[in-house]
Amino acid sequence: MTSTETIRFSVIMPAYNEGRHLAGNIEETMEIMRKFNEPFEVVIVDDCSTDNTAEIIRDASRKYSRVKGLVLTKNQGKGHALKAGFEKSEGEVILFLDADLELHPRQFENFYKIMQSKKVDIVIGSKRHPESVLKYPLRRRVMSMVYFLLVKILFGLPVRDTQTGIKIFKRNVLEYAFPKMLVKKYAFDLELLVLAHHARHTIAEAPVEVHYKAQLGHIRLGDIFNIWWDTMAIFYRLYMLHYYTRKNEDSG
Repeated sequence: MTSTETIRFSVIMPAYNEGRHLAGNIEETMEIMRKFNEPFEVVIVDDCSTDNTAEIIRDASRKYSRVKGLVLTKNQGKGHALKAGFEKSEGEVILFLDADLELHPRQFENFYKIMQSKKVDIVIGSKRHPESVLKYPLRRRVMSMVYFLLVKILFGLPVRDTQTGIKIFKRNVLEYAFPKMLVKKYAFDLELLVLAHHARHTIAEAPVEVHYKAQLGHIRLGDIFNIWWDTMAIFYRLYMLHYYTRKNEDSG
């Protein structure tokens, strides 16, 4: 990667205790991105892991010119890691990808085709898309459906799934939304999409293939409460405090 090269794609991969398989997942992601035949970078953010994730990221950034590593000194959640990675990125199109590759990066090709054909600003993976292929526990499907109904009632978003980790954005969407966001962890995806939708950025959904990893995907009762709490806080800020509107005025 040359200093004068315009980066087309930035893949941002937040990672927490992914040391067992991260090196292979980085190489697999880079192999997929090479197929686009466009300049790209992979920004990997270690969210203060307790294993050897940071060491693997440093090794990868030394080995590959297209890998940028960022090691955070405090664990503040996936949303904070994505924001930190975005600030380090240069791409015109930003791709979110979980480091465990439960959602494989080969799906980006279809996401990008949808972005181009539908001329939208955002394409998000949706487990509720009729063409999605899910190897997913029934309990998680029920929880997803309940959350979808709650989000639909509260926000009226034109999507069926906000929480699936694989997404792509035009850069200007995140430049607009990130400075206004407060959620760092549980309902980060929702706050981002609510802000984008209210700013009239267009969103399309894409089918996904999900290979659920039970050892990494367990949701505790406390997590459910925190997701609900963050969701209601977004509703309160949006409709009661008009916080996001005031942020627009302050930055204008």
